[in-house]
Amino acid sequence: MATLECPAKIDCLGGRVARGPRLSVLVLTKDEEKNLPRCLASVRWAEQIVVVDSFSTDRTPDLVRAHGAELVRHPFESYARQRNWALEALAWRGDWILILDADEAVTPDLREEMEARLADDPAEAGFYVNRRVYFLGKWIRHCGWYPNWSLRLFRKGRAHYDDRPVHEHLAVEGPVAYLRGELVHDNRKGLTAFLEKHNRYASLEAAARLAEDRRRGLLASLPDLMSPPLRRRTLKRELWPFVPAHPLAFFLYSYVLQRGFLDGPTGLLFCLLMSAHELNIDLKMRELRQAKAKEAVRKLRAA
Repeated sequence: MATLECPAKIDCLGGRVARGPRLSVLVLTKDEEKNLPRCLASVRWAEQIVVVDSFSTDRTPDLVRAHGAELVRHPFESYARQRNWALEALAWRGDWILILDADEAVTPDLREEMEARLADDPAEAGFYVNRRVYFLGKWIRHCGWYPNWSLRLFRKGRAHYDDRPVHEHLAVEGPVAYLRGELVHDNRKGLTAFLEKHNRYASLEAAARLAEDRRRGLLASLPDLMSPPLRRRTLKRELWPFVPAHPLAFFLYSYVLQRGFLDGPTGLLFCLLMSAHELNIDLKMRELRQAKAKEAVRKLRAA
């Protein structure tokens, strides 16, 4: 059962009542004391900030209160289910909702653009936002990670996440457009946390790939291939299962074709780690297949 704390909406810097467009912000957290202050400070101007916390054991709840945001505690199942629950169950004051990760921050340019666009009551139901991803303190400008479009801003009641355990997709009812301003994605928990997170993601991704067979064929997927935000997901779904030596292929794609070498030594390290992530997924998929085959044999012998 969720618990809710809803203090007065206070500007976390000047102590003034926050003003701005009718925008609500949703942030999911679990032990995010190192990332959360910058995230919340970047949207202190919003109409409403809601933090859905999965029972953190660090100072995350105290930081939420200190920044005048609303704190809701709810058990975590998956990112998609957690966000869908929040979108459906909570009271949203804004006409628009912005989805933020705790390790992300809104840049001043993006704030100004959102304020201007929302003030004009646009015809669009959602907006893609570009992200600048940082690794070891360096902006990854290449490696296939920039631009990095993500559908994050949408009209209340017009969006829903698909039920995928990781790398979930947000579906918006209505036309969408692109914003020029950017989010900054910079996880300050350190390399150990980065590796632990990607190991969890590899387990979830391996199970998801085995559970779904969503290939539609390249001809039917042409509309998605023409959309920059959907192109990478579509290629992975349609072509990646047939590519041999996934880790090596991913490294050549990110470091050579996507010019990851232009990001210097950090780019090389990033591409190597992401290639190892693909190897991790492949190994976990093999392990799951072996376990499934053994279970099938066991059932046949027991029959």
